[in-house]
Amino acid sequence: MSEHTHEHPHDHARGHTHSHEHTAAVSNRLGRAIGHLEAVRKMVEDGRDCSEVLIQLAAVRSALASTSRIILKDHMEHCIVDAIEEHDQGAIEELGRAIDRLLK
Repeated sequence: MSEHTHEHPHDHARGHTHSHEHTAAVSNRLGRAIGHLEAVRKMVEDGRDCSEVLIQLAAVRSALASTSRIILKDHMEHCIVDAIEEHDQGAIEELGRAIDRLLK
């Protein structure tokens, strides 16, 4: 599947609508991560080896980090560019707060 998909509108709290290239790809990645996490829960319920569970949790975490990078890149290329053009300091500050939380 190509990383470049049809653009989809994305609404911000301020009411601005922006298009993102990777919405379908992100949705697919999140679906796979959810399925993977459900499989890890089944491993725990089945009493699988803790080391195996930890390895699979690391894989889920890596998949989520990769997905976060795509969303961040999309956000910067679309929303933040628009915010700069519109002198919207609030959107830039919101991005900073979101990055702080993401990196905790």
